[in-house]
Amino acid sequence: MQFTRLFASLALSAGLAVGLAGCGDKGAPAQTKADAAPQTVTLKVGVSPVPHADIINFVAPQLEKEGVKVKVIEFNDYVQPNLALAEKELDANFFQHKPYLDTFAKEHKLSLAVLCAVHIEPMGVYSKTVKNIADTPEGAKVGIPNDPTNGGRALKVLESAGLIKVRPEAGVLATKNDITENPKKLDFVEVEAAQLPRALDDVALAVINSNFALSANLNPVKDAIAIESKDSPYANIVAIRAGDENRAELQKLKAALSTPELKKFLEEKYQGAVVPAF
Repeated sequence: MQFTRLFASLALSAGLAVGLAGCGDKGAPAQTKADAAPQTVTLKVGVSPVPHADIINFVAPQLEKEGVKVKVIEFNDYVQPNLALAEKELDANFFQHKPYLDTFAKEHKLSLAVLCAVHIEPMGVYSKTVKNIADTPEGAKVGIPNDPTNGGRALKVLESAGLIKVRPEAGVLATKNDITENPKKLDFVEVEAAQLPRALDDVALAVINSNFALSANLNPVKDAIAIESKDSPYANIVAIRAGDENRAELQKLKAALSTPELKKFLEEKYQGAVVPAF
């Protein structure tokens, strides 16, 4: 009898324990690994190869720790990245300055916006035959970018170097027609910006964006015979679609592109050829 009562008591205790455990489960389901781990979001960023891809690849590991996986897509022109962004093939792009973005968006009726400014690439004048820009021969051919804002920017660099004078009111959209003084009778040749390093064999001078100069193994600090001032307003920016400004993953990208670590990386790697703008 004692054995029977003991067995019954143990069985009752076990039943109560199971019942209580069951009651506790109803209000608090067990946390799964999927619930505990942060959800990863993929961010597609279109870039020029140098230095833009280098910069995004530098910040990518930190972003991945924050749940943002960056997919870098390289472009070698100044047209497709904005079109791809507008068509939602990209989440952001990083290759241009704001004057170019504004002009391109207006011409193509695109609704794009600036996420943040990252760096400045001083535009330089390069030559295979001229060592001192003051010695540029009369009638020399000069290659400049064929897009409106970079073409106007190139003319301003040449003006600062003392070769020409441009109507002040022309601003960033200055063209050859805005040149008011050209004492050396320079012959300006408009070339797609990415092709200007190759054009050096055919022109006396070429005014080249630093990203394309770096890709062609030209060092803006050492190889340019004239270079844009470091207080240039042409900071390279990250562009996004208007309305996406508050997306969490884009805000994380913005924060990653303004850290002391990135500033140190730019200063040490590019030695003045790429200047932080933050």
